[in-house]
Amino acid sequence: MSHVWQRHPRYALLVAFVLLGTFLFLNPFSDSSDLSSNPSAFAAYIRDTSLPAKLARAEQVYTKTLKSRQELIHRHGPTAHDILMFPPDRDPWPAYTVWSFFPPTFDCPHETERVGSLGDGGKWTCGLSRLEHKPECVVYSFGTNYDVSFESELLDRTRRCQIYGFDIREAAAFGGALRSSPRAHFMHAGLSSVDKHGPEDVHKLYTLESLMRRNGHAYIDILKVDLEGAEFDVLTRLLAPYLSSGAPLPFGQLLLEIHTWEKTFAEVLSFWETLEGVGLRPFATEVNLVYQNYNRGKDTDLAEYSFLNIKGDSIFVADPPVADADAETRARR
Repeated sequence: MSHVWQRHPRYALLVAFVLLGTFLFLNPFSDSSDLSSNPSAFAAYIRDTSLPAKLARAEQVYTKTLKSRQELIHRHGPTAHDILMFPPDRDPWPAYTVWSFFPPTFDCPHETERVGSLGDGGKWTCGLSRLEHKPECVVYSFGTNYDVSFESELLDRTRRCQIYGFDIREAAAFGGALRSSPRAHFMHAGLSSVDKHGPEDVHKLYTLESLMRRNGHAYIDILKVDLEGAEFDVLTRLLAPYLSSGAPLPFGQLLLEIHTWEKTFAEVLSFWETLEGVGLRPFATEVNLVYQNYNRGKDTDLAEYSFLNIKGDSIFVADPPVADADAETRARR
């Protein structure tokens, strides 16, 4: 057989190339798309700090969290209806609480910082710097009560943000600099799943849609919600049409205190999956230890969560178009 190769060296060379190409094609470790085999592509990949790239990587990490949650449920359940919110301290000792299933593993693509006072009242935000000079900026805050440190700092650090506070408690109101600022607005009203603000209603309740229409707003940059447990019903109904249609929510961030009073794990999971289904991703959390300190011996059933809406084109997930410098110069003249 060897004499064939000796007499036809070009044929032998061709066969060798074919075999080598077949090996490289079938070898899973030499895929042409493998970044490790292409230094330039690898360098470009790790240096891609564009906003879409950051969001894509954050979503990959969060997708892993969804799988881990299901594994944890199966391990201690095996179904959601079998999971205890706060397991008792006895054998077998399951090392989890309800909050273990919902870690804030979505990475904010901008700076993450706590805005407002330390302790109760402050909130975690993503990319506040992107609101500092935003021409049209709207913030809604439900359940302000007596602490408006979050709203006050937003007012100080932004040039054009209009801040709307709502609370059904008569004692609640904006104070300090908020009271005198033309960019701060307060209303004795509550967020609800239905409109109930007639003359006979003691507490004036509005849907978010009604309040936005009343104030002439099409979009809210930051929506802060503290409804003392009513968030399950109110937000589930608010989000339902967006869940079914796939349309993006009319707000960029949701800062939410979750109260799990008398809730089962299955109820909390269903609520959480609704939030995820409309594009909300948690990037920060803080269990309410102030509440826990005054309720020692009881469950740690309050937690603050901050969510980024990854759908749509809010200032947090999409860069605004760059204006034509010459056009701006002409406009000034």
